Amino acid sequence: MKKSPLKQFSLQGLFTKTWQQLPVAKCIGVTVSALAFLTACSPASSEREAFDPEAATGFADNQVVYAQEYMISAANPHAVEAGLAVLAEGGSAIDAAVAVQAMLTLVEPQSSGIGGGAFMLYWDNETQTLHNLDARETAPMAATAELFLDAEGNAPTWIEAVVGGRSVGTPGVMRGLEAAHQRWGKLPWQRLFAESIALSEQGFEVSPRLAQLLEMEINPGVSQTPVTREYFFPNGEPLQAGSLKRNVELANTLRSIAEQGADALYSGEIAEDIVAAVQTNAIAPGLLALDDLASYEPVWREPVCGPYHRFEICSMGPPSSGGITMLQTMALLEPFELSKLDVNGEEALHFFTQASRLAFADRNRYIADADYVDVPLAALLNPEYLESRIALIGGTDMGKAEPGSLNDLQRADDQSPEFPNTSHISIVDKQGNAVSMTTTIEMGFGSAVMARGFLLNNQLTDFSLVPEVNGVPVANRVEPGKRPRSSMSPAVVFDENGDLLHIVGSPGGPRIINYVTQTLIGLLDWDLNMQEAIDLPKITNMNGATALEADTAIVELQALLEARGHEVQVRPLNSGLHGISIGEDGLEGGADPRREGIAKGQ
Repeated sequence: MKKSPLKQFSLQGLFTKTWQQLPVAKCIGVTVSALAFLTACSPASSEREAFDPEAATGFADNQVVYAQEYMISAANPHAVEAGLAVLAEGGSAIDAAVAVQAMLTLVEPQSSGIGGGAFMLYWDNETQTLHNLDARETAPMAATAELFLDAEGNAPTWIEAVVGGRSVGTPGVMRGLEAAHQRWGKLPWQRLFAESIALSEQGFEVSPRLAQLLEMEINPGVSQTPVTREYFFPNGEPLQAGSLKRNVELANTLRSIAEQGADALYSGEIAEDIVAAVQTNAIAPGLLALDDLASYEPVWREPVCGPYHRFEICSMGPPSSGGITMLQTMALLEPFELSKLDVNGEEALHFFTQASRLAFADRNRYIADADYVDVPLAALLNPEYLESRIALIGGTDMGKAEPGSLNDLQRADDQSPEFPNTSHISIVDKQGNAVSMTTTIEMGFGSAVMARGFLLNNQLTDFSLVPEVNGVPVANRVEPGKRPRSSMSPAVVFDENGDLLHIVGSPGGPRIINYVTQTLIGLLDWDLNMQEAIDLPKITNMNGATALEADTAIVELQALLEARGHEVQVRPLNSGLHGISIGEDGLEGGADPRREGIAKGQ
């Protein structure tokens, strides 16, 4: 009998059979027009929703995929094939993750890449141990809490914050992948970049999604920044679907990383070009310096785990808000026995929204980088506290939930924009090792600053744009070297014997948390297969309006939810879930039909 993952990874024994680690939320968003974002991010808004810049770009008829030996589910077929080639040669799940990320930098540049950061859960099947790698970006050491304020102390609009060098944090994903490869890699590091280098030189077919997002100008900075405009808008026109796009600069960058390791990115000529692109940006010069790159280190952290009925769920803790908000939501739902309610039915989803409201209220006030801020984990996850919050859930919508008053902490609510780009990678190798990794450059096309063939992140906008409200500090304020709070929620699920059962995650800004939570409910309460759980029409509530996924059966619940007092919005909800289930008969994979990803294995 294996040890329970919960007992194995509890926080210094603080909790027995309870919940571990937390989150926070962000500035209001708005539905976006097809051609541009015209609405400013208003820190004073009473309902803190999120932009959906990645508008709907189609819906595929994906089917559940089966395999016996290994499997990958990721956001682009080229990336999946690159990873599968590595696994076929005997590579590990970590080896495959390096290959997949390198390829996504080329073929899905709007969502992630070597200019961004990631959170990874790694299951070592031999030692039956779950590891947690924080490769999140960090604020430059020259950054201060007033980074985004003007001379009068006013916060910028969202677009003023996002575009340009000021929003760029120190990239972390390559240092993180290198650290993981040093521990668990099987194939030579140089081998892992072969497919992405070759396709960068030969050219890849521009995907319909990439082409449409460029046509929509979801990030106006792309067409305003000369180097980026030249790459994505050659001859003044956006790249067309099916056209061949080469990226020789990226090929050269990846070749240097393959030959020299991650040092090639964090020092030397590539680092100098990154810093120059940030500091000399004409729209908003940034503070990233060579010392920031040279000194960057990923952090090994404890996973956050909690029980849900007979299962154990593990995810990321601070600086991610995703794991704890997801776990707290499910803890609040457990007494309602969703397994006895209709699949995606109105009653179950009403309870889901109420639990989410309460968890997001706590997230928005208390969660930030725990290396810098006191995060009241014990108080937030205390069973008595959870019971007091469960008592607030009734048959009608509670309206905006207030955060709990904890440990006499005086905190103001977070005020930062948060955007739904990102990508998720799920991998299981021949030995049963698994990777659940969510990776991002933040907004679609990041900061719109490009260097050496890849885009740089705008992760500093994941900090609150204002450091305090009425003299009360915001936990997620900018500080030198600090990691901004994230919503990324890579998840793994264990059964009652401690055996790995599911891995899953999603892009989607703060909605990631609801997307992953709803999928887990589909798997664990409603006994759906991975594809069926991913396919579920989406519902979200981030302590504001209840959003229902447009053009799906869930819209039929609008009147019933409104009768319970919900303010309902019908809108695209563009999750990008990728997951794998592990069973006695083999592997079972699913990929979100709302995007271009696939699941495939051997």
